[in-house]
Amino acid sequence: MNFLTGFSKSIGIDLGTANSLFYLKGKGIVVNEPTFVAINNRTGQILAIGSEAKKMMDRTPSHINVVRPLTYGVISDFETAEEILKHYFRKVNDNGIFSRYKLAAISVPSDLTEVERKSVEDAVLEAGAAKAYLIEEPIAAALGAGLPIDEAAANMIIDIGGGTTEIAIISIGGIVISKSLKIAGDKLNEDIVKFVREEFKLAIGESTAENLKISIGSALPNDEKLEMAIRGKDLVSGLPKEVVVKNNQIRLATAKSLHIITQAIRDLVEEAPAELVGDISRRGVYLCGGGSLLRGLDKYIEKEIGSETFLVDDPLTCVVRGLGKIVEDFPKYAHILANQEKPRQINA
Repeated sequence: MNFLTGFSKSIGIDLGTANSLFYLKGKGIVVNEPTFVAINNRTGQILAIGSEAKKMMDRTPSHINVVRPLTYGVISDFETAEEILKHYFRKVNDNGIFSRYKLAAISVPSDLTEVERKSVEDAVLEAGAAKAYLIEEPIAAALGAGLPIDEAAANMIIDIGGGTTEIAIISIGGIVISKSLKIAGDKLNEDIVKFVREEFKLAIGESTAENLKISIGSALPNDEKLEMAIRGKDLVSGLPKEVVVKNNQIRLATAKSLHIITQAIRDLVEEAPAELVGDISRRGVYLCGGGSLLRGLDKYIEKEIGSETFLVDDPLTCVVRGLGKIVEDFPKYAHILANQEKPRQINA
């Protein structure tokens, strides 16, 4: 029996810096949770994973830590990442027990070193998968966006996640040229925290900064005047304080990081073969990932690079939907998998 066809419960894993999504063959997306874990430092016990752990962020006593086991798309805490995988492997099984019979396709940034790739594979295998395929994120994103990546023509995809921005031009089932930036949604949050600290002398947490970005943030000026009241710690008095932040201030706070992203896109296009650049001019650029939901970002990129830019449907799940296509029909995508690194497997 062909190994690719012998797994009735294959799984696709988008283990991101900010969010983790799992796609189970035959069932679709079964997990969509923040990549957070709350740990009791005294006992080593995991208290919460996902949304429940994120709620504890900046609100815990000293003996409880809320951690994110991935940094810039790379596993920085192997044991915690493994526990997340085990937790969701058990959760998506009907009987609550993970049996070692799943084939896993997991997305990774395009610039991982061999050591970093091995850490991802090891975490998936140790968690209970029988075989692990690592799929570069731009390939998975392009599949999820429905782009015709097998054609001899350029498909340009920009995936702005939590930890990294992946920019790639894909043709004939493989990546022709790509860039991976450590500037994405989390960096925009950091920019907002820094701006509020300097402008209002107010300390706020990451969750408040993210709410500001989502609620009133934008990449381009707009006629609509938005503002939001936030509360934090006055850095002068140390007491609670409330200020009102306007949308143009959030745009100013994030402007530098957005410029770096668009400059990287321009650099990639300039380095690409001329025929592919012509294709991009005709076919446009596709934008996905949670960071792409910033108001006006598609038009901002379009203005900066001179090519029509499209926001894909449901950009948050684009990568995992691409992985879903692979796990639903591994043989169909065997030629794409062959372009990736050879899979590792455990000896069952």
